[in-house]
Amino acid sequence: MARFASRKTRQHAVLSEDFERELTREVLRTELLRVRALIVTGCVMTVFLTAIYLVDPVVVNRVWRGTEGLAEVYGLLVGFILFEVWVHTQIRKNLKLDRDLPVVRRYIGALIETSLPTVILILQIRTMGASQALGFAVPLIYFIFVILSTLRLDFWLSTFTGFVAAAQLFAVASIYDSSSFGEPQTYFHAVRSTIILICGVLAGSVGAQLRRQFAASIAAATARDRVTNLFGQHVSPQVVERLMAAGTGAGGDVRRVAVMFVDFRGFTAGAQSRTPQEVVDRLDGAFAVLVDILDREGGIVNKFLGDGFLALFGAPLEASDAAHRAVAAGREMLTAMHRINAETSWPLRIGIGIHFGEVVAGNIGSPRRKEYTVIGDTVNFASRLEALNKEFGSQLLISAAVREALGRDGDDAVALGEVEVRGYDQKVAVFQLG
Repeated sequence: MARFASRKTRQHAVLSEDFERELTREVLRTELLRVRALIVTGCVMTVFLTAIYLVDPVVVNRVWRGTEGLAEVYGLLVGFILFEVWVHTQIRKNLKLDRDLPVVRRYIGALIETSLPTVILILQIRTMGASQALGFAVPLIYFIFVILSTLRLDFWLSTFTGFVAAAQLFAVASIYDSSSFGEPQTYFHAVRSTIILICGVLAGSVGAQLRRQFAASIAAATARDRVTNLFGQHVSPQVVERLMAAGTGAGGDVRRVAVMFVDFRGFTAGAQSRTPQEVVDRLDGAFAVLVDILDREGGIVNKFLGDGFLALFGAPLEASDAAHRAVAAGREMLTAMHRINAETSWPLRIGIGIHFGEVVAGNIGSPRRKEYTVIGDTVNFASRLEALNKEFGSQLLISAAVREALGRDGDDAVALGEVEVRGYDQKVAVFQLG
């Protein structure tokens, strides 16, 4: 038991690592989107200033009192764009390495980015005066950084961005527009900074909610991938959902299951006279029908074995009526194959063996690659039962354990007596179903 618990702990740790890695990648992808948006914003602002200068130079002279102030703004914007390009490169590098950005670097980056409007505002105050600059468009640029901080998916980073914007705007107003303090203008600056801070908190809340949704989606995808890795593509969507809800243990446990072996009779001989593609198409078509039946009856294909397969009822999900389900699936398979054979030039005959008993079910394999499987005499005996179809010319054989589990539902079973089974010392009772 301790060994199974240890294996479960190790697997849980691996799943947690996969989850954290994928969540980190998702956060970095949204960071890339945010940085691209800032680069585009910087480029748009540069183009916009250039267009104003070309269309109406008088406005530029009135706002910046000549081109010298405009040149300084250009320099800031170009420097900002180059900085964001460098950040973009670093994020892409970390994304390839599955490595997160250091927390300190994130906060330093937020401080540098949010300080851009502050520097531009100070330059404008020098050219057009404090009152005019503080009432102009530049303070509104802070909202761009606050809104885009949502894509950081980090409540505290967005709040920090809002705090830096609010604090810097209020500090600039306090220093350069000190003559208005003590008047209603003071409350104007305080209220505006407070609104920016509140926006930062709201942006952080939205980002945190998005992060939780991403985390939930990744957790669901991780669980689904785990089921797929364990059971391949042999599990129906309905069973996948139930497995995700119930969970699958890492260790082996003893279960009572119905084990079914299915094999196509004479398939090899028929394949010799046909092209490989015809063989694959015929086999795929037959498997598709049979697996559909298994899905409906709650069974799963545990392994495909060339021109046959091993199916389970009662594992990995328990089923109190596993034997009934297995026999119902077997009967339906015979009916379906009879219908298919009537419509094709290559009829196929199947042999089915079903046994019911205890197995050890669990995830078996190397640490890097595991497979859900069942082990035990029940599996071996089901395989031997299927092989007996050749001897009796039958198609569906069941064991005495299955017959007993069926009760009255198995009244049509024909007893074939005590027969010798390869690998077993004692003769065993075998029953045939039509």
